[in-house]
Amino acid sequence: MTNPMRGMSGLPTPPKGWPVGSYDTYEQAQHAVDHLSDSHFAVENLTIVGVDLMQVERVLGRLSWGKVIGGGIVSGAWLGLFFGALVSLFASGQNVWAPIAFGVIAGMVFGLISAAIPYAATRGQRDFTSTMQLVAGRYDVLCDPRTAEQARDILARLAI
Repeated sequence: MTNPMRGMSGLPTPPKGWPVGSYDTYEQAQHAVDHLSDSHFAVENLTIVGVDLMQVERVLGRLSWGKVIGGGIVSGAWLGLFFGALVSLFASGQNVWAPIAFGVIAGMVFGLISAAIPYAATRGQRDFTSTMQLVAGRYDVLCDPRTAEQARDILARLAI
């Protein structure tokens, strides 16, 4: 039986290679690769791999009707100002401020509605704001087995 996925490009493949360093932060792993590059090592043989991935949601604060309505009005006003300014560039006549004023007011109404409906649909199930991040417990630098020993030796001198 043949594999129907064989030969398809663009599909994710697991990283290959031998570990030559393990670091607590991505910046440390990046520094190690930079050091290898500065030492004229063939860095195209390296891969930085995040291990023990976690999805982290950081709660920023409580969400209320006032914040939702205020945020909707402000974001709508900015959008309306942008479109009103665009229309006023092509408006003929004396009053170029009318499209801007109309755009801001219409944007505020649109922003209010587009923020309030989704918030009302949650029915109080999610009354907070947050950000999501994907973080790793550690970062390993993998190297092609043919040059892994050389990379380890260079990185050992960095630690000294």
